[in-house]
Amino acid sequence: MDSSFSSFSSSSTSVDFSAPASDHLPSFRNGGSSLMDCNGGNGRDALGDSLTGGDYHYVLEDVPHLTDYLPDLPANLNPLQDHPAYSAVKQYFVNVDDAVAQNVVVHNNSPRGTHFRRAGPRQKVFFESDEVHACIVTCGGLCPGLNTVIREIVCGLYHMYGVHKVVGIEGGYRGFYARNTIPLTPKSVNNIHKRGGTILGTSRGGHNTTKIVDSIQHRGINQVYILGGDGTQKGAAAIFEEIRRRGLKVAVAGIPKTIDNDIPVIDKSFGFDTAVEEAQRAISAAHVESESNENGIGLVKLMGRNSGFIAMYATLASRDVDCCLIPESPFYLEGEGGLFEYIEHCIKEHGHMVIVIAEGAGQELMSESIHKLDQQDASGNKLHQDVGLWISQQIKDFFKEKRKMVINLKYIDPTYMIRAVPSIASDNIFCTLLAQSAIHGAMAGYTGFTVGPVNGRHAYIPFHRIIERQNKVVITDRMWARLLSSTNQPSFLHPKHVSDEQNDKNLSVQLVSSFRKENHVEENNVEKLK
Repeated sequence: MDSSFSSFSSSSTSVDFSAPASDHLPSFRNGGSSLMDCNGGNGRDALGDSLTGGDYHYVLEDVPHLTDYLPDLPANLNPLQDHPAYSAVKQYFVNVDDAVAQNVVVHNNSPRGTHFRRAGPRQKVFFESDEVHACIVTCGGLCPGLNTVIREIVCGLYHMYGVHKVVGIEGGYRGFYARNTIPLTPKSVNNIHKRGGTILGTSRGGHNTTKIVDSIQHRGINQVYILGGDGTQKGAAAIFEEIRRRGLKVAVAGIPKTIDNDIPVIDKSFGFDTAVEEAQRAISAAHVESESNENGIGLVKLMGRNSGFIAMYATLASRDVDCCLIPESPFYLEGEGGLFEYIEHCIKEHGHMVIVIAEGAGQELMSESIHKLDQQDASGNKLHQDVGLWISQQIKDFFKEKRKMVINLKYIDPTYMIRAVPSIASDNIFCTLLAQSAIHGAMAGYTGFTVGPVNGRHAYIPFHRIIERQNKVVITDRMWARLLSSTNQPSFLHPKHVSDEQNDKNLSVQLVSSFRKENHVEENNVEKLK
């Protein structure tokens, strides 16, 4: 990525929402957070809900709109109102003030919290059908569902809004200034959802904001649909900022893509369900192998560089897994309560076991021992820094040298098989909703946003919320507790960590006790002075 990425910061401003909202423009469009306070009494908030007593805070994390920097942009009636497919729909336009709550579990008298604009068709649009020239680009690694999203953007623009000019940018961001495009029509994309990968090709890096926006401006493109993970979305944010700086009538819509499910705010990302489903085949194969061999161990490595969602959900779905290792939950190998002790227990108890490990798990352990392994390599070659291969060798060496046991370990890495498969039915439906939500947002004049489900409702989310951090498994959450209950594995928390934590607690107790004693002495001194 180039240095032109802009940093996004959320700003909170106090807003008086007593004035009625426009029938087609968003009431709050500052690109940041709109904070609405209701302090006591009876009133109505931006959603029209009655508020009685107490202090309530409603924060709208809004997305930019073309009229923010093109105030004279004309609006038109949405052609969907005459669409035969929508004639039977009771309310086919989303209310301008509809919002989706980020948190749905609240306590009595708790603040209303953060909300996002609800996705869907608006009554007014800011693009004429025949003026739209849209483009689609896919970036980053492969993920099931990419072709489905491409198909549904093309078909959605064509069948819902009568848009006929849609092109695909080949080879990721580089394709913008390499002048590689593919004309896309409903006929040409009709069956691509049955194929894995992306028909547009993809790449990592290659982002040059100035060149990309120059290309967009030169080609006359006015809607840009960008499919990719957090790095790609950072690029999309930079593209939007440059477009806004130039004052161009171009809507930029992001569709988050990560097979690891590590994008924050949204419930999940497309392709994740397919990855979990496909991982079952690898786990089943590992289970068969381990059961069929004496002292058999089946080890499966799944995707998850920093987040262990695929490993966790695949383990829960399988019920054949005895141990799941993820990046968020540290573990150690030898000693009481360590991984080797648990493996030995499972082998003696059941005669076999299945281990699932995420690719990012155990990185600290591996980095500590890789240097030693390099020194021990007689040929001078570095050992493969694959955590699956590394831990397989560690297990074999331990039981051979220290337990004098023969272990039949089968290692399975289905990573590229999973990435390359077509999406399953649930992901196909999900991709359709994402594509159509992005189309509705762009046609309504929203820009600089990512679309995704928040608590089951699709919403428009500012770029900065998507790229500010990564979504990770919370090992203090009940879902991880369910996994531990399913596998019956220990927590693998090292005694040293427990000791350190206990020392911290003891220190805290001592400090509190000391503080209370000091206060008590001061109070007694004050009483004596009186």
